[in-house]
Amino acid sequence: MSIVVEGITKKYGNQRAVDHISFEVKTGEILGFLGPNGAGKTTTMKIITCFMAPSDGDVKVDGISILDDPDAVKKKIGYLPENNPLYNDMQVLDYLEFVAELQGVPKDLIPKRIAEMVKVCGLNDEKHKQIGELSKGYKQRVGLAQAMIHDPEILILDEPTTGLDPNQIVEIRKLIRDLGREKTVILSTHILPEVEATSDRILIINKGKIVADGTAESLRKQASGTEVLRVGIEGASDKNEAFNALKSIDSVAMVDFVAGEDFTFLVNSKENQSSRKEIFNMCVRNNWTLNELTPVETKLEDIFRELTTN
Repeated sequence: MSIVVEGITKKYGNQRAVDHISFEVKTGEILGFLGPNGAGKTTTMKIITCFMAPSDGDVKVDGISILDDPDAVKKKIGYLPENNPLYNDMQVLDYLEFVAELQGVPKDLIPKRIAEMVKVCGLNDEKHKQIGELSKGYKQRVGLAQAMIHDPEILILDEPTTGLDPNQIVEIRKLIRDLGREKTVILSTHILPEVEATSDRILIINKGKIVADGTAESLRKQASGTEVLRVGIEGASDKNEAFNALKSIDSVAMVDFVAGEDFTFLVNSKENQSSRKEIFNMCVRNNWTLNELTPVETKLEDIFRELTTN
């Protein structure tokens, strides 16, 4: 089930929290929605889930406009807000029953749906406890269960691992990946490893505008532009001899020393060219040993910082 965002804008006076953004999430895709605090992520998600109306633009969920039929859209979406909507004085099972009734799950199917959510979200040992007695990790699991209780085809999760310990984060990530096999998921976060661990595609928003859209690999390629290699050589008489030999290769644009390592270099290839084969052949000709020939990937952190600090 697809989501098509068409030029949505949200204004607060003269300020635009979201500024005419458009994108599509395809059926069965996990979209990582990245951005610094205040970038417009939560506002966008609230508009998609019909918790907030846009100032301009529209969102269509399975072809249904949020402006024309918000109730029909809400039935297709499971939403976990950043502030988990839980009643701490209710037992887990009672709360899930209450949410199922609110979501219009047929009465005869409610026990089955609750049992499925308890199993899927790993709540069996905690299901008879009051929600207020649960750890942050189990509260997040209950939040996921309430988002999924009506078996929606779309899940929208706003910062689902905030405040969790490392073990809980791994468990929630696995759960999201498993859910993504059969549902369309939008996952909002500012934690970069989160996105790489769970998402098929990354969308970065800054100051209400989309500044990048693609897979982690494609974003790295766009950011780096040219090939960068870490090269380790053994057998040259001195580091300058190796440096000059690398610099003389036609496809090499720039060579630099790696600090503290005399015979290790960073080699930048010319645009749209690769120097790996030529470096190997050069070492063979000089009877040198090639200890290392490793592509240097642009880190997602560097891409994020570059796109969101302008």
